Amino acid sequence: MIAIIETGGKQYKVTTGDTVLVEKLDAAQDEEVVIEKVLLVAEGENVQIGQPYVAGAKVTAKVEGQLLGPKIRGFKFRAKKNYRKRYGHRQPYTRLRIESIEAGA
Repeated sequence: MIAIIETGGKQYKVTTGDTVLVEKLDAAQDEEVVIEKVLLVAEGENVQIGQPYVAGAKVTAKVEGQLLGPKIRGFKFRAKKNYRKRYGHRQPYTRLRIESIEAGA
């Protein structure tokens, strides 16, 4: 069974047993998360497409941990003004393991 879910403003194609990195969720490690924003559910020839979401469909996932992405370094400057500024950023992510996918009615 395949599902397309939406979380953190992004869409992910998932199947049971997959591990996905999503934008940070407020959930502790080993906590169960239910995602109800399911855009598509497909099992063989049976495909349900939501408008925008499939009614009654949900994906259950387990939080495997919170982590940070790679460091991104930036640099700003203004020519002839002696202005220089360096900054860095690390995006927080949540690793989810997809436990089950339930199709809507």
